[in-house]
Amino acid sequence: MNSKPNIRSFDLDELSRFFVKNGEKSYRAKQVYEWLWKKNARSFEEMTNLSKNLRLFLDNHFSIPHIKIKKFQHSIDGTIKNAIGLQDDLVVESVLIPAKKRTTACVSSQVGCSLDCHFCATARLKRMRNLTPDEIVDQVIEADKQSCDYYGHSLTNIVFMGMGEPLLNYDNVMRAVEKITSDKALGMAARRITISTSGIPKNIRRMADENAKVGLAVSLHSAIDDIRTQIMPVNKRQGGLKELLSALQYWYNKTKRKITFEYLVFKGINDDEQSIKALVDYAKKVPSKVNLIEYNPIDASDRFQQADAHILEAYKTALNNAGIVATLRKSKGQDIDAACGQLANKFE
Repeated sequence: MNSKPNIRSFDLDELSRFFVKNGEKSYRAKQVYEWLWKKNARSFEEMTNLSKNLRLFLDNHFSIPHIKIKKFQHSIDGTIKNAIGLQDDLVVESVLIPAKKRTTACVSSQVGCSLDCHFCATARLKRMRNLTPDEIVDQVIEADKQSCDYYGHSLTNIVFMGMGEPLLNYDNVMRAVEKITSDKALGMAARRITISTSGIPKNIRRMADENAKVGLAVSLHSAIDDIRTQIMPVNKRQGGLKELLSALQYWYNKTKRKITFEYLVFKGINDDEQSIKALVDYAKKVPSKVNLIEYNPIDASDRFQQADAHILEAYKTALNNAGIVATLRKSKGQDIDAACGQLANKFE
């Protein structure tokens, strides 16, 4: 692992101060920043509008680490999964999901996960560390290249729904969002980015206070406290559904943007009338829409099973009748373990 400081961890002001301190004009920082973030330079030698001496000076003082794709898998439905190698030899996974006129990058924010959602393969992995902003941005850059190469257009959407809980890596995730949306870097519209969380009320409120322009999705899976805690122990640790609802109402009042509830339906757990009614009642308390998702088994020993199709239809009908937009989301990439909840670094 390179011991030199990662130049991509410096913001534009920090780079400007570095150049001035070392006898260079401050505008050099803008040139380098553009090479790093707009042109995705992987070496200082590529920065041809800098003198050779300055390039050597920078090379002696900094590194430019980038992720590496260690394994590439292409599903029969078009979904792409990447096993991403990091500088310290740890690995995360990211997914590119194609639709008719869009491609969505599902990016990771942590190596492993500290939560223990029982239906999720990533939860079986020990959380090793948070990803840095540049490691997150690099996943987006690679997804954009693959979108252009395989689907003929640039990446259209990003969701933080890969490995890890993004709101437990709040600062680095928000710095990555800043890079992704800045016209000095990738220049992608914030409205095309969604933060998907298991529900960390404190940081949902913080996002609202900081006027984050991104969308917010919550992995809900039950609107009954006992059931949600059974499958997602984080529910109890974070104050339960009441505290989560309070944070979501705070978010909406500040941002005026609807919340998306992600909702897996499991056989014998939340596939009854009581669960349907509870979700309708909960979703009515804050402007929201609901994605009903097919469950993707982790392995043969998995105690969770996909609910019958008529149950998902019953959920959708009840929500629609209550004036709540609900969609049935077909999972993609099951054949390469790329579907929701299946990311587990099996290649390792």
